[in-house]
Amino acid sequence: MSTLVESAPGYRAGHTLPLRVEAVRQLKRRRTLVMAGVLAALPLILIAAFAIGGTPDGRDGGRVTLMDTATASGANFAATCLFVSAGFLLVVPVALFCGDTVASEASWSSLRYLLAAPVPRARLLWSKLAVALGFSAAAMVLLPLVALMAGTLAYGWGPLKLPTGGSLDTGDTLPRIGLVVAFIFVSQLVTAGLAFWLSTKTDAPLGAVGGAVGLTIIGNVLDAVTALGGWRDVLPAHWQFAWINALQPQLEWNGMVKGAAVSVTYALVMFALAFRNFSRKDIVS
Repeated sequence: MSTLVESAPGYRAGHTLPLRVEAVRQLKRRRTLVMAGVLAALPLILIAAFAIGGTPDGRDGGRVTLMDTATASGANFAATCLFVSAGFLLVVPVALFCGDTVASEASWSSLRYLLAAPVPRARLLWSKLAVALGFSAAAMVLLPLVALMAGTLAYGWGPLKLPTGGSLDTGDTLPRIGLVVAFIFVSQLVTAGLAFWLSTKTDAPLGAVGGAVGLTIIGNVLDAVTALGGWRDVLPAHWQFAWINALQPQLEWNGMVKGAAVSVTYALVMFALAFRNFSRKDIVS
């Protein structure tokens, strides 16, 4: 059958299921619009909370935190939004977009028809993974972008005031925030890999999404167990806030490089398992 298809006039395996088609399909999904609305609403909710509760001035033992500088400028507000959302909120869209890829097609009983089109299995997975990662990256950008615009309107534009004292030059502010967003995206590749792998293992989208979120939470819990000592260094959760080093007068790369290496390694393993599993899976739905 595959030989007949490959020899059919005009058939090109690489032209099946174009990325733009898959992207439009995912963009029109209700969960995509809801997720975008939630991420865009968070900065507005925080601004309203600060307006009601007053300027944050809480101090922990005299130590100024990033939250204490939230209203210093639009840049500070954007950094604060990333700080409060990186641990969990930004995990959800990644798990949702990557875990709802193959499993949703299986739950709709449309997966076998896609493969019968015929779309090669590897091509189908690559298209869905690329679009899922693209939407995940867009979610990472949407939150700080809305926060930066809303924060600038509410608190004005200015240099990024550092919790450790001093501030970054205005010209360095946006590149540093961009670096923070890039690192958060890389650190979330572990969740993306878990969700994508689980999506090839189950026909229940919620199972894949919930499983990825649950395993990410377990990683955070394990990282809090100080008795593990050096073993925590191999946990992706241990490095998820290493981007704080980018908000220093002198940029420090050590923690971010280690965190990125750990995340990419786990992600590549998970993606490889997903392709291996899907290539051998009997598609009946």
